[in-house]
Amino acid sequence: MRYAILLMGAPYSSQASFSALRFARAVVTRGHKLETVFFYHEGVHNAARLMTPPQDELHLSDAWQQLHAEHEVALQVCIAAALRRGLLDEKEAARHGKQGYSVAPPFELTGLGQLVDAGLSCDRLVTFGP
Repeated sequence: MRYAILLMGAPYSSQASFSALRFARAVVTRGHKLETVFFYHEGVHNAARLMTPPQDELHLSDAWQQLHAEHEVALQVCIAAALRRGLLDEKEAARHGKQGYSVAPPFELTGLGQLVDAGLSCDRLVTFGP
């Protein structure tokens, strides 16, 4: 079965990010395909390159990146929601004349069309919100 996740909760502000990550790991462990995780609303903060949680806490951004590396899960971030919150990748930072960028690769800034496509092409779209 093919899955997609829509994550709308900010890391460390609600249980949404932790729950979505645990669900994602369970999906791939059971042999299903997790196509994409789409980060929307406050969920875009999961892509923050400068996130530095205490050492005794799970580093959520690193955990999403590890999931991508191990299972080729696309990590798509809503570009409109990200830019509103000051999250830019290298390309957008250059386009807007900003000195630095704050979105960690392999997170990718995309539009809502990618979410619609995931909903249409996957068997299940599971939403996690605050």
